[in-house]
Amino acid sequence: MFDSLSGRLGDVFRRLRGAGTIGEKELAESLREIRLALLEADVNYKVVRDLVERIRARAQSAEILGGLNPGQNVVRVVRDELTALMGGSRAALDLHGRPAAILFIGLQGSGKTTSVAKLAVQLTSGGRRPVLTTTDVHRPAAAEQLQVLGEAIGVPVFHDGSLTPGDVPPAAKAWAKSHARDVVLVDTAGRQQIDETMMAELEAIAVAAAPDESLLVVDAMSGQDAVNVASSFVERIGVTGVILTKLDGDARGGAALSVLAVTGTPIKFVGVGEKTDQLEPFHPERMASRILGMGDVLTLIEQAEGAIDEERAKRVAEHIATQRLTLQDFLEQMEEMSKLGPLSQVLERLPLGRKRPVASEVDERDVGHALAILRAMTVEERLNPSIIGGSRKKRIARGSGTRVRDVNRLLSQFDDARRAFRQLGGRHRKGTLPFDLPGV
Repeated sequence: MFDSLSGRLGDVFRRLRGAGTIGEKELAESLREIRLALLEADVNYKVVRDLVERIRARAQSAEILGGLNPGQNVVRVVRDELTALMGGSRAALDLHGRPAAILFIGLQGSGKTTSVAKLAVQLTSGGRRPVLTTTDVHRPAAAEQLQVLGEAIGVPVFHDGSLTPGDVPPAAKAWAKSHARDVVLVDTAGRQQIDETMMAELEAIAVAAAPDESLLVVDAMSGQDAVNVASSFVERIGVTGVILTKLDGDARGGAALSVLAVTGTPIKFVGVGEKTDQLEPFHPERMASRILGMGDVLTLIEQAEGAIDEERAKRVAEHIATQRLTLQDFLEQMEEMSKLGPLSQVLERLPLGRKRPVASEVDERDVGHALAILRAMTVEERLNPSIIGGSRKKRIARGSGTRVRDVNRLLSQFDDARRAFRQLGGRHRKGTLPFDLPGV
């Protein structure tokens, strides 16, 4: 999402870091480029104006300009101000009811119903016992869609077609209490646009639900429109937090940077994909680091801790250390990495700066082809690649839906990797490496 903004800011910061000193002229030029970059990213113009003035005030202080590295100090100021703009620290859910209730509101097509299921997955992993329900009597398939999602994630759905929208939340709470469920997630009807009928119905539902949290779901792809929508809902409904969806899409980032400053409502979660496990808690400081090309390694580590098979990882590390790496190890590691999401998202979280490939340069099909080729091999072939001759390559290519040259390329990449690990291990044994490899 932030590729364009990160690129523009990265250019500014490289010049700042390379400057021995920073005077008023250099600072003014840098702030002008920062302002233009933010406006092009669709950040609210009033938010940009105030943010740039805060950066200017702090950057002009003697502490910043008089430091050993004024360029890096200015970058730090920008990071700190971006973090503060998005809330400073994570805004967690406040669920104190027994059962607690979470109300989901938003326009049609914003990803509201999917977000209900995604948050249910998060709550379940945290030890809660949620139940889903919907007050949407306008869309015939609303209850069926929620039922399908509930079955997919193993969470029950309360539905009674005889109830009015306002009667659903109290009935769902009573059901939850009698079935030892401690959180009720209430989906609501969406519209193509905000209208008085919609708002009046939501106000009545909010009163009946008495929710611990009212989460507004907005589409990051809609840019400043998302902020305008948020403002309208905040004025009429007691919104406590925002879920910003579709951050994996071609959004410019303006909504993420504007929504709190304009509405006073923090972003609590962000959707980064269509799968039910692709909802993340929103951390302002981590998002600021991503915008500035510094990566988000902490979130990547948290994802890995929940997804990676530790025994598999240890086994591969041992094979690397003892120079016994096989294609079976390749397959297992690719399967583990695929659990972290699309490769483009993994790369986005690494502190690669301008070296990070943009989404258009990352072809996820290459990963899929490699997995297909490895899975088309027999276990014997993966453990002993030297037996893979011409006829076997043809069979593997047919079985994986690829070409022989694709098989050859994968085998060549494997040989290069194995050779590199051997050289690394050899230098270590000769005492030329300044660090220890695990298990060596």
